[in-house]
Amino acid sequence: MIFLQLFITFFEIGLFGFGGGYAMISLIQGQVVTRYHWMSMSEFTNVIAISQMTPGPIGINSATYSGYTAIHNAGHGAFLSVLGSAISTFALILPSLILMILICKLFMKYMHTNAVQSIFAGLRPTVVGLLAAATMLLINPENFSTPTENPWTFYISVYLFLFTFVGTMYMKINPIRLIGYAGIAGLLLLY
Repeated sequence: MIFLQLFITFFEIGLFGFGGGYAMISLIQGQVVTRYHWMSMSEFTNVIAISQMTPGPIGINSATYSGYTAIHNAGHGAFLSVLGSAISTFALILPSLILMILICKLFMKYMHTNAVQSIFAGLRPTVVGLLAAATMLLINPENFSTPTENPWTFYISVYLFLFTFVGTMYMKINPIRLIGYAGIAGLLLLY
């Protein structure tokens, strides 16, 4: 039963996850942590961290690790956990595959019509909202601590967040370099 729930859940996420992997993070968290309780918020934070560090799209990596963790936390062995990760990954990409085949045929024919242009205009704010929701979900005590619990960790985390935001938006520093700088600073300052 959990395999069918995994397939349906990640199929829905793949169907409604406009904007790519970062936009899917809030959808995945809502399903695997809040709705089905397949993992804790702390485990989900670890899944996101691992998904960002491994090669490939973050949405697919998150689905893979979430599927594995959900089946493993349900008490199944390694083989079934790998099967769970394969099911969740396949379910996540299946709607995109189906939709892209259909859309490519239709888009080439109707791409200059007002209706298609209006759809894209409506999708832009939706994508921005999903990305903002993903950012807000990751700003939590597991990632940033709290000023009362551990002020040093909290203020370093906030500083690194602000530094990378300003560095990317205003100083136009390469995001890959900023990730490296933030990682080194975090290692030196937090441990």
